[in-house]
Order: sequence, then C-alpha cells, then structure tokens
Amino acid sequence: MAKSRSPLVIIFITIFIDLIGFGIVIPVLPLYAERYHASETVIGLMLASYSMMQFIFAPILGRLSDRVGRRPVLLLSLIGTSLGFLLMGFAHLIPFGMALFGLSPIIVWLFLARIIDGISGGNISTAQAYIADVTPPDERAKGMGLIGAAFGLGFIFGPAIGGLMSHFSPEAPFFFAAGLATLNATALYFLLPESLAPEHRHDTGARARLLQVVEQAGNWQLKAVFATYFFATVAFAMLTATYALFANHRFHFDAVHTGYMFTYVGVLGAIIQGGLLGKIVKAFGEKTLAVAGTVIFSAALFALPLATSVPLLLIASTGIAIGNSLVTPTLNSLASKSASPKFQGRILGAMASVASLARVIGPVLGGFLLGRDAEQDVLYGKTVYWVSGAIMIIALALAVSLHARSQETDNQAVAIEK
Repeated sequence: MAKSRSPLVIIFITIFIDLIGFGIVIPVLPLYAERYHASETVIGLMLASYSMMQFIFAPILGRLSDRVGRRPVLLLSLIGTSLGFLLMGFAHLIPFGMALFGLSPIIVWLFLARIIDGISGGNISTAQAYIADVTPPDERAKGMGLIGAAFGLGFIFGPAIGGLMSHFSPEAPFFFAAGLATLNATALYFLLPESLAPEHRHDTGARARLLQVVEQAGNWQLKAVFATYFFATVAFAMLTATYALFANHRFHFDAVHTGYMFTYVGVLGAIIQGGLLGKIVKAFGEKTLAVAGTVIFSAALFALPLATSVPLLLIASTGIAIGNSLVTPTLNSLASKSASPKFQGRILGAMASVASLARVIGPVLGGFLLGRDAEQDVLYGKTVYWVSGAIMIIALALAVSLHARSQETDNQAVAIEK
C-alpha cells in the first residue's frame, strides 16, 4: 500500500485546510452578522443553513463522484467554498441586493454565502470515498480516522485563526479562509491523482437508488449504521451547541477558557483518530469500538451535569472526546464495507447527509432543553445532557445490533450489478 500513502496525506491536508476554514467562521460569523442587526434567531438559522445544504447535497456530490471520479468533485467543491467565503467578505460592499423577510441585503448575502459553502461542504463524503478507494478493508477504519483527525485539528486551529485575523478587520477572516480554499484547490489539482478506476464508475445512464445499495448490505446492517450515526451526531451537536453556556453558568468560563477546553478535546480526538485508531481496530474490530464509544460517550454525558469542579469537568469532557473519536470513524468504516466499490460515494454521501441533518436538529433541541433549566439550578445543564445521554443509549442499542461483514459477503457485494 505504499502507493496509497501519498494520496492519503494529500486528502488529509485537503480536509484539514477545509476544516480550518469552517472553524474560522465559528467565533466570527455570529458577531459579524450581529453588527448588521441580525437577531439571535436569524444567526441560528444562518448557521443551520450550512448544515441543511450539506444534508441535501452531500449524497448528490457522492453520487456524482461515483460517476465522474473523486478528483473533479473535490476540486469543484473547493472552488465553491472559496467563492462562498469571498461573498461573505464582500457582502457589506455589494451595492445591490434585496431585503427578504425583513432582513437587510447584507444579511441576505451572508445567507447566500453560507448556502454556497454548505453545498460545496458536502465534499467530506467524497474525501471518505477516496479513502475507501485506496485502502483495503482491514485498513479502512484507520483511513477514516484521518478525516476525524483533520476535523479535530481544524477545530483547534480554525477558531484561533479567526479570532486573530479579526484584529485586522471584521472581514479579514473570510478573505483568509477564501485564500486557503483557493490554495487547497490549486494543490489538489496538481498533486492528487484520481482514485476511482473506470471499471468501478457507475454508468451515468443507470440510476441506482440508495435503497438498492441498502439491500446489498442486508435488511438491517446499513440501516442500523445510519441510525446509530444519526443519534450519535444529534447528541454530539446538542453538546457542542450548549457547552459554552453550560461552562459559563456552572464554572464561570469565558470564551478563552472554553476555547482551551475545546482545544483539549480536539487534540485528544486527533491523537486517537489520527494515531491510535488503526491499532485498536486491528485488536478489537469496528463493531466493538463503536459499542465501546457509545457507552463511554453516554456515560460522560450523564456525568457532565454532576461535575462540581473543573477537574471533574475535565474528566467528563475527556470521556466525550474518547467516545466520539471511537464512534464516528468506525461507523463510517462499517458503512463503507457494506457497499461495493462503485457505490462508495453515495453511501458515504448519505452518511454525511445524515450527519448534516443531525447537526440541524441537535443545536435547536439542545438550546431549547438548556433553556428549561433555571440558571441558578445547581445541576444546570442536566436536562439537555441527560436527554442527549438517553439518545446515546438508543445509539448503543443500535450499535450492538451491528455485525461485521465476512470477506465472502464483501466479495458478493463487489459483484453486485444493477
């Protein structure tokens, strides 16, 4: 597999830079939109629009990559990301536009920019399909872990860069992210070879539905993977959307201290997914790790509101980082193994779409439930985290039902034709 190492490095760098751009927006966009009189509700909808577009377009990009190859889809998506960030940076300078639903033209342009970025942000599934193309089944989870590591590192460096660049001007972070995406697209064009062999490309005249792909994995396996992934992502999105408020109310954390905690969680996730996952998957297998991850994640969520000191908060947060780092890449690996090579793009696109839908639901549900707790409550946060812990128990029940596919089954899946 020496030939596959260089493409994997390039894919890792591609996703890492892409996620830095996404991370840059996190601390900057809400304050930027607020300058132009956007309410909290409007800002929340603006953030959710990104995930909603990912939900719609991730499977479309995945299906397209099954037809034309991974490289052109990745390239076009990076160009779209760059255009989205440029539109955000120039939104206040555009001399024309229209007010919609009581929103100023600048806010409308910002919405459009997030929609464009969300559409092109569906490239994660194509990157996962690329990894599936160049890794054997026994190395698949390790390869998927590279994307998890890129996520972790992107969320470590992205918010910090966004805060730093905002000292130059409010729009500087967006222009910096656009420049990163452009450099990323240029490097990909010159350095990344195509991974999908012509014989594995799906005929553009054939329209195999996702249901057909699910059927080749059996009546339950792939559905259970999708459902487990959905519930786990809802729980994690509920956590990330409410953690800063929880830490502020309970431990008087400001943005800096909360950033330190997110950095710690991101570093731990990057270490596990980028360095350790391949070894422990070989020792225990994907299903065992998926089950273990849901158990650890659920226990940490139940423990989080019970933390009465910063060290206990750190312990609970460590459990969350470990649990999520075990669940996400192993489920992507199990989904990938449940389909033949020609369907990798659409399967992993569907997984990305499931995650995007969960990231739309999770923050809305989390914010609503957190508001149910009185601010002076000694267990402030218990409602949202105990509900998310219960959601992880549902994910655990589904994970237990998963089964590892045999090599014979894998060979049969490869042979399936429309």
